[in-house]
Parts: sequence; C-alpha cells; structure tokens
Amino acid sequence: MNNSTPTTAAGEQVVTGAPGLILMTADPIGGVWNYVLELSRGLAPHGVRIALATMGRPVSPGQRREVADEANVTLFESGYRLEWMDDPWGDVEKSGDWLLSLEAELKPDLVHLNGYAHAVLPWRSPCLVVAHSCVLSWWEAVRGEQAPQRLDHYRDRVALGLAAADLVAAPSSAMLDCIRRLYLPLPDAQVVYNARGRTRFRPGRKEDFILSVGRVWDEAKNIGALVRNAYDLPWPVYVAGEINQPGGGAANVDGVNRLGFLAPESLAPWYAAAAIYVLPARYEPFGLTVLEAALSGCALVLGDIPSLRELWDGAALFVDPESAVDLQKQLRALCADRNRQASLREKALERSRSFSAARMTAGYLSLYSRLGAGNEIHSRQ
Repeated sequence: MNNSTPTTAAGEQVVTGAPGLILMTADPIGGVWNYVLELSRGLAPHGVRIALATMGRPVSPGQRREVADEANVTLFESGYRLEWMDDPWGDVEKSGDWLLSLEAELKPDLVHLNGYAHAVLPWRSPCLVVAHSCVLSWWEAVRGEQAPQRLDHYRDRVALGLAAADLVAAPSSAMLDCIRRLYLPLPDAQVVYNARGRTRFRPGRKEDFILSVGRVWDEAKNIGALVRNAYDLPWPVYVAGEINQPGGGAANVDGVNRLGFLAPESLAPWYAAAAIYVLPARYEPFGLTVLEAALSGCALVLGDIPSLRELWDGAALFVDPESAVDLQKQLRALCADRNRQASLREKALERSRSFSAARMTAGYLSLYSRLGAGNEIHSRQ
C-alpha cells in the first residue's frame, strides 16, 4: 500500500494508505463505464493502478481509446454475460474462474467489484462491492410491483455476494436503502457519491432547445415520455443515446432530433448549448448524465424519485414520471419563463460542485484504507 494524503473538495486532508494495484470489474454497457474511468483518473495521482476486467459485451473502439488515454489503467476484456442478463449463471461461473486467475497472476492489493455475485469467490485480497443498481429495485420502480418469483435465484445470488463482501458502498442513500430493504441490513455500508470532472463539461452560450441523454428504449430512463410529448412542445427536442433494444427492435424517436450515441467529448458541446435538460426517470440510482448537464449549466427537469430528490432537491424542477400531462405542462411553462430557467441553471451548477472528482476519490481512498487495515489485521492473526 502506498502512503498518500488525498484531499476533499474543501481541501481537507484524508490520511490513508492507497493501494498500489486494484482489480476492478466493469461493463461497457451503462454508466458504470464512465464512473470507472472518472475514478481511475482521480486515483492516478495517488499512484494507484487499475487492472480493469470487463464483461457483458465487447469494448467499443471509442472505449478502447478512452482506456488508452488513462496511463494507470490496463484493460482485460471478456464477453461473459452479466448477472442481470437472461440466463447468465453459466457465464457467471466461467467469469469467476477468469477473475480468480487474474487475481493469482496480478496479485492486486484489493478487488473492487461493480457487481454482486463474484464477491463469494475465494479472493486472497479484500473485496469491495459497489451497488450501482439491481434488478429487484429496477423492477419495483419501473413495473410498480415486487419482482416475480422467477428472479428469486438472482435475489439469492446478490444476497450471498453482499454477505461475502468485506465492505459495501452505494452511489446514493436511496440506492443503499433499496439494497438494505431487499437483501441485507448491511450496517457498515457506505455512500460515496459519483462524480464527473468539471473540465470536461462547462456551460456555454445557451440556445432554445431541450436535451435528453440515455438509452431511449430503457423504461427506467423514461426518455420515451419526452419523445411522445415532443410534438406539443414550443422548443425542439434533441435526444442522444442508443435506440436499439438488446433483444431486437428499436425505440420510437419520431418528433425529436436524434443525435445517436455520442462519446463524452462529443456530448459536451450539446450540454453546453442546451437550455433545458430533461430526464423523467422512473429509476436512476445516481444519474451521471444529470450531473453532466448540471455542470454544463442546464436547467434540470427530472423524474420525482427518491434518488434524484436526494441529489437535486432545490436545484431542479421535478415531474411525475408517470404523468405525460405533468411533463408537458411543466416544460411548456419553463420554456416560456426565462427567469426561472436562469435560476434553475444557477442552482444546478452550484449543486454540481458538491459532486467533485476530488470528493469521490477521497471517499474511495477511505474505503480502500479500511479494507487494507482489515487485511493487515487478518494477516497478523
């Protein structure tokens, strides 16, 4: 473990021992990818190297270039199915063997899992699990009912992983509350808010259009509610994100200006110019795109759900994600009210400073320090 002294966003020193090498898992499909790269950037000045083991689908050429830009990250790629996918368990076992072989070869100081099931593996290193989302909480939020019995095996595997982890973290209190309610009490679990670097997203000259970013087909993001209202709004609507569903078919994007999937550097100018950012989400444990929009000085219109209230209450306009009438009414009124737009933009930008990369890095270094201390005590016994 390397000695280092990170600082919080307020400049406070956090004394800890930074790990030299972390074996970290990720998938290239959702927001965890950007989270991993942002955290890697924050850890680099502390001498931390990341062995990044990916699963779920192949890494895209653009993502491969992103990894190449981070000198402290080495990519280890696989295509094993993830635990939340259909019929994944054979692949979960194979990927577990693969991860153990990486640990044996690389000898990391600790293992950072951005998933659950693999925490039960016989790791030689201390293991952190970060609860970014889960199928059961997704089901409740999106379907409005308890998850069906066919997901009981998933529930059991997640619970076993959480119980086996040396430490558990989540990106919001709302997400941690869901994990505790659905699986285990986890009294020692911690909340560490996600972050995005401020240099990547900045306000620009605002134009009269509405922006939304995310998987358009995803019922949790609920971007379809905005698409369906677009014809009746006074401003044009631009949507960036994938429309093709994993199982086939595509989301309807009639009535909006489709930007397609854009890398962060290509998205930044759109955020900078957009006057209003909309995400009427039914389920969003943190919401990195919301933070990117806030850093870019957009007025935020968000789904009224616990996690987004936790992070943005007082700095955003909230709408009922199940009410197309409410969404349309609020957006039409906001488009016509320049003063309210300006106020919301200022409040969102100010709130975004709470989610700094320095603060996230310090939070994880603190968790890593706890894991390292526990491992040293265990080794002496």
